[in-house]
Amino acid sequence: MSRFVLVGGGVATAATAAGLREAGFDGEIVLVAAEPHLPYERPPLSKEYLAGTFALADFQVDEASWYADNAVEAVLGTRVRQLDLAQRRVALSDGRSLAYDSLVLGTGVRARTLPGFAGERVHTLRTLADSQRLGARLAPGTHLAILGAGFIGCEVAAIAVAKGVRVTIIEPEPLPLARALGPDVARAMLGIHGDHGVEIRTGELVTAMTETASGLELHTRDGAVIVCDELLVGVGSVPNAELAVEAGLVVDSATGGGILTDEFGRTSAPDVHAIGDVAVRWHPEHGRRIRVEHHDTARRHGQNLARNLLGEAVPFTDPHWFWSWQHEHNLQSLGQFRGEGETVVRGAVEERSFSVFSLVDGRITAMVALDRPRDVIQVRKVMTVPHEVTAAQLTDEDFPIKSLLPRKARAGRPEVRA
Repeated sequence: MSRFVLVGGGVATAATAAGLREAGFDGEIVLVAAEPHLPYERPPLSKEYLAGTFALADFQVDEASWYADNAVEAVLGTRVRQLDLAQRRVALSDGRSLAYDSLVLGTGVRARTLPGFAGERVHTLRTLADSQRLGARLAPGTHLAILGAGFIGCEVAAIAVAKGVRVTIIEPEPLPLARALGPDVARAMLGIHGDHGVEIRTGELVTAMTETASGLELHTRDGAVIVCDELLVGVGSVPNAELAVEAGLVVDSATGGGILTDEFGRTSAPDVHAIGDVAVRWHPEHGRRIRVEHHDTARRHGQNLARNLLGEAVPFTDPHWFWSWQHEHNLQSLGQFRGEGETVVRGAVEERSFSVFSLVDGRITAMVALDRPRDVIQVRKVMTVPHEVTAAQLTDEDFPIKSLLPRKARAGRPEVRA
């Protein structure tokens, strides 16, 4: 019997295990997770779980009974200390050593920290424990400062103000979320947060922190001092690639140290694969390597890898999709904006209900939508088939985007969270 060892407790490794069993693999599967919990989805940590509307059972990938019923051994609260690629073994923090026939590294990422920003009042958000700790400090009347107006920062801000917390976001860029969503959506989100009482101080950089008896003082580059009770550092993430580096696997320093793979998930070592947030994969359609940190991509990547582990050669080329809820507004994005082609807007920017498309040679290559789930439902399927569309058609709201689909494909709809 073959043994597959999956390292990491996220949705990517959970999806790989499920995909293997669904395809009929009857060998051993061992999943090793550093956290004491079975794999769970991370998006609710800054949304429903932080708000108190979800319990852990609501966003676990699979119940404990699934692991027993499918003979998947989950080794929880245990770290992999070392990879021995020559002997095909992994050393665990509990003293055990596991042999493998195929090894899957889904070690994910961790929240980036800043020198000089630490203490009981300073938070990051990546794990269940992080969300629990932050949520316990969000009492009404508390002043929460957030470094970084990315998705984590903006989502936490929306939950916090709903709890009666005063929120100040400090962002060095001119607009929040602009790099991921573009200027039109970024300006709309700036207005939405302002309408809900979130103060976003753009173009401002915090350079130092001082802890006082009653709270924190944040010192900016321009000499301002922001006094707060709690601080969330939301300045990005770092791939957990140390095991790979120590074992001699090739990593990509240009993307923050993620593990290099081909389009099939294979690393530089035989029978060692990498998936999810930590993987820097070759994308044959883009003609370059990409690393994507989104839940849906990790899930689909795990499903794809299961097929490749069992002998198929299926490149992972799915357009990546992500969503974000901020206040009562829904953001969704498909594909990657690469700064090429024509930017087309459909809908009313001033009414905060619109979609922005990237159009390259008559083909939709990416989109982002604010409160336009119907556009996303249609475009998500259109992007996977050959099509040709003009900017004039896309801006015309009477033009049905689904008409770009081959006739047989128009009846089905992909799963999209609206």
